[in-house]
Amino acid sequence: MENIEYKDLLDAGVHFGHLTRKWNPKIAPYVFMERNGIHIIDLNKTLASLDEASNAVKNIVRSGRKIMFVATKKQAQEVVSEEAKRLRMPYVTHRWLGGMLTNFSTIRKSLRKLSSIDKMMKEEAYQNLAKRERLMLTREKEKLERVLGGIADLSRLPAALFVVDIKREHIAIKEAHKLNIPVIAMVDTNSDPTQVEHPIPANDDAFKSISLIVKHIGKSIEEGLLERKQQKEEAKLKEEEAKKREADEKPEEAKSEESAS
Repeated sequence: MENIEYKDLLDAGVHFGHLTRKWNPKIAPYVFMERNGIHIIDLNKTLASLDEASNAVKNIVRSGRKIMFVATKKQAQEVVSEEAKRLRMPYVTHRWLGGMLTNFSTIRKSLRKLSSIDKMMKEEAYQNLAKRERLMLTREKEKLERVLGGIADLSRLPAALFVVDIKREHIAIKEAHKLNIPVIAMVDTNSDPTQVEHPIPANDDAFKSISLIVKHIGKSIEEGLLERKQQKEEAKLKEEEAKKREADEKPEEAKSEESAS
């Protein structure tokens, strides 16, 4: 994977924080200086945090588990949903439904409902329904897809959350903590980095900054998936070799028995 460099972060405006009066004092270790009433993020700290977050992400994905992307702010929705779809990871970009993690059994019922509506709409019986009934089903499907479409294939709780803007997604973070699910997140100067396990100090308002960080995390996930695939192939190869050795050894054993008799 191409390493992200200091210049890349600078060009994307990752260093621009919020107004000094809006800062959270707990972000102080990640602040480099103040300029024209705005806090400037220490990009060396961002690089170190990104490296740590990337390793955490890789380890999770390598073990065959999922990472859920959460970003409901307008400037993050498109890039997050595209990256999550590309990697086949669950995502939430419309709005966070209370209980999406802590009440996952109820969410799964809604997902089953979405699946059954989708199946019904492909059947011939759907065409025989009254126009009003078809319209109601279409509207219900659209509503469910908007809110739950990104987690339609999620059969169990994710192993971690990747969040853009922890202030906005505070409900998701609270739910994750209740279930001991670690959180990797972009943290701006108006937020408390101690609320998440893997904070990445960065501008979480500018599209360029969000895009750069999200795509870097995406590449780390991609690497983890590739390593998992290679591990599986190696394990399969070893298993086949062991079976072949076993098959080759059997005739030798039979010959030894014959000569002994």
